Amino acid sequence: MQRKITNIAHRGASSYAPENTRAAFDMAINMGVKHIELDVHSSKDGRLVVIHDDTLNRTTNGKGNVADRTLKELKALDAGSWFDHKYSGEKLCTLEEILVEYKSAVYLHVEIKGNTPKLAQKTCDMIRDFNAIEKTIITSFWKPWLIETRQYAPEIKTGWLVPMGPGSEWNDSIISDSLNHRFNQICPRADLVTPSLVTKLHDNGFEVRCHGVFTEALMENVVECGADGMTINFPDKLISYLKKKGLAID
Repeated sequence: MQRKITNIAHRGASSYAPENTRAAFDMAINMGVKHIELDVHSSKDGRLVVIHDDTLNRTTNGKGNVADRTLKELKALDAGSWFDHKYSGEKLCTLEEILVEYKSAVYLHVEIKGNTPKLAQKTCDMIRDFNAIEKTIITSFWKPWLIETRQYAPEIKTGWLVPMGPGSEWNDSIISDSLNHRFNQICPRADLVTPSLVTKLHDNGFEVRCHGVFTEALMENVVECGADGMTINFPDKLISYLKKKGLAID
């Protein structure tokens, strides 16, 4: 059977359009991508909002913390002009909107951010309400969110983004912790992945999906090391590389 690599558009096609917006998601789908990664925070009024940072400053024309604004206030912001004037007026999305619009077209990799109480449970409830269990995996750097997910909704897949922090090193305790909590996927940083690490993770029953694929050289290394997939800001380049190597795209 031909090996398949899962090509996951990181915050959409975020090298070419404002991250975590419909513009970036639609562009990825038009490229032929079937997996999209996005980030979830909670608004002041408890709505699940798709944005990466704790604050609004970098990716909108707003200031301050996401968690200090109501959904109505967040929806009034421009989430596109920071990237390019042609995306002026692009709006923040809710997870509910993404599930309505994209569940049938793509598999969603939902990274839980922030520290709002019961954020993982609310995310699981949303996934259940939209019958999207088979089309979704919950990921996070913060292990407690994944533990909460496993305890509250064991039917939803989980992936642990590891190790935490730039420059942090691999530790095999990640494997024992993941086995203990029954996570489905381990997601090592791309600059740490090796063939032996991928083999070890596979031997322990984990899918291996890499993150931090900032260059084409890292992209190629992830593929050559035998990983199952990666999040990537330029999914079109991964498509081209896999075609050149004669590998299938998931």
